[in-house]
Amino acid sequence: MSHNTLDQATAAADWWATGVSRIAPDVIELRGLPVQELIGKAGFAEIVWLMLRGALPEPRQAALLEAALVCSVDHGPHAPSIAVARMAATCGIGLNGAVASGVNLLGDSHGGAGQQCVELLEDVLERGSAEEAVAAWRARSRYLPGFGHRFHSKDPRRDPLLGLVEEAVADGVVPGRHLRAAREVEEILNRGRSRPIPMNVDGATAVVYAELGFPAPLARGLFVLSRSVGILAHAWEESQQGRRNKGPIPPSILPTQL
Repeated sequence: MSHNTLDQATAAADWWATGVSRIAPDVIELRGLPVQELIGKAGFAEIVWLMLRGALPEPRQAALLEAALVCSVDHGPHAPSIAVARMAATCGIGLNGAVASGVNLLGDSHGGAGQQCVELLEDVLERGSAEEAVAAWRARSRYLPGFGHRFHSKDPRRDPLLGLVEEAVADGVVPGRHLRAAREVEEILNRGRSRPIPMNVDGATAVVYAELGFPAPLARGLFVLSRSVGILAHAWEESQQGRRNKGPIPPSILPTQL
């Protein structure tokens, strides 16, 4: 083989250089660990951690991550991502297309609050003042990500997840700085209010992901991973019901004419 050919082969190999996995004949390694040593021994949350962080988590870290992933799996067909996946499943694009259609709706407004809440909590810690951070965020928007809910007066997922975080803090599994920041923000938001604005699941999962050391963009990525399960379940259910070209409203209801 000529030097030029070797140089080209090296350049091609370097183009796709990765530390995530190694695939070769009879070899599959995830972050340096043979997959056969992980099968049946590592849970899915542990593999998520391994792939994103490069090493397996401690059991309590994995349990906290899994709890956060469970929290965000589904929120019914009134969630745009799930509604679209169900409609897409009736349009002949296949299950993968239906799931992708739903996932592609997870943007800044629907699916991005977890990432934004981590950024808010980091802002609190960087400023050393929840008051200053809340004031700065309120100057840009009335909405503070991770607090309040358009559907629930109190998100039923909040307390169980925060309870696990509190236990993890008490046991030294996580430091507790982001949990304290979130509590401070919540206290500020509820001063003098007759109707509280409690932390929601986006805030609670943001606390978990931040306490576990995941950067803010991965809070959104982990939410997408979690919600994909619900999107898949709804798309599959819809595909079994025999509808074709399902629209957003029943055919008997006509849109209001402007």
